[in-house]
Amino acid sequence: MFNFSFHNPTRIIFGREQMTQLSNLVKPFQKVLLIYGGGSIKNNGVYQQVTAALTESSFIEFSGVEPNPSFETLMRAADIVRREKIDFILAVGGGSVIDGAKFVAAAALFNGDAWDILAKGAKITEAVPLGCVLTLPATGTESNGNSVVTRYETQEKLAFSSPLVYPQFAILDPTVTYSLPPKQAANGVVDAFVHVMEQYLTYPVNAPVQDRFAEGLLLTLIEEGPKVIADPENYEVRANVMWAATMALNGLIGQGVPQDWATHMIGHEITALYGLDHAQTLAIVLPALMQQQRQQKRAKLLQYGQRVWQLQHQDEERLIDEAISHTRHFFERMGVPTRLTDYGLNAEVVDKLVEKLVQHKMVKLGEHGDITPEVSRSILQQAL
Repeated sequence: MFNFSFHNPTRIIFGREQMTQLSNLVKPFQKVLLIYGGGSIKNNGVYQQVTAALTESSFIEFSGVEPNPSFETLMRAADIVRREKIDFILAVGGGSVIDGAKFVAAAALFNGDAWDILAKGAKITEAVPLGCVLTLPATGTESNGNSVVTRYETQEKLAFSSPLVYPQFAILDPTVTYSLPPKQAANGVVDAFVHVMEQYLTYPVNAPVQDRFAEGLLLTLIEEGPKVIADPENYEVRANVMWAATMALNGLIGQGVPQDWATHMIGHEITALYGLDHAQTLAIVLPALMQQQRQQKRAKLLQYGQRVWQLQHQDEERLIDEAISHTRHFFERMGVPTRLTDYGLNAEVVDKLVEKLVQHKMVKLGEHGDITPEVSRSILQQAL
């Protein structure tokens, strides 16, 4: 196991009717920016609960954050933070809204072109404090310092990370997810599953605690994920999926172990160029990447097949084939297709995607840094 230093400052408030705690959590702040997406929170009662909790605070609303949050939209919110001297940001929504709020928190106090935070990795030295109310379990962003933003003008989807943008608190009430459309619920399960895989499916470093945590999360998502679609108002199912998605990317299972993230980097380019949902791109790329990197990931692929899918074949190559096949079938069972052609994309897109990876210096991806542009090309070709 590698050396590590782990600290997660986000306070999680989990369970039914936990929105009642919101008023005490925001009370110390004088001016709040309430940031949310397209307005679905007004249909499921979340907006009404949040605004009722903010009656003792002065707050300004900012709506319209897109499913892949737009740099242009978020900069308008950052302008409001500066102009109105906002001292706290409350994000209410799914991963895109929370990611967007993190960027706003950093951009509002950034001295210079805020795009440099994403494009050049410019250091963030201060950020507006923020908290969140999660309505869509998927990305784990509610308790980490990561954010992904899209600049539609240039068709770029880029990420940044800073400990300064960890939410101070995250309210997770599984009941608010009952009204999610099946597609969004399925995407959330796939997203969380791939987050675990990016930290787990690398190579062994004698870290059994992290491995078993990761395998437990994968099994939970495999067992509970389909139930979310079949029985959407089952509280226990929703609670288990919500907590698994948070645990998948709060930093815990990634401590002391190698990580991959090539699936995400390639997937970001598919979203930026062709508008596919984030989880759809992950479902496309991961099985193809597992096939392409089967030798580099051999030991962990065998472990994954045996422990997660309970495969017992003596023929190791067959076991790996079936582990990959089971993964693909799980995504398909969740209603998320796993081929580029399923989304109307053909071989012509491969060169464009590889060009974007090169443009963004994504030329040494994976836990070994051996996923070059040519290897990415092979992965995308296998994903057709």
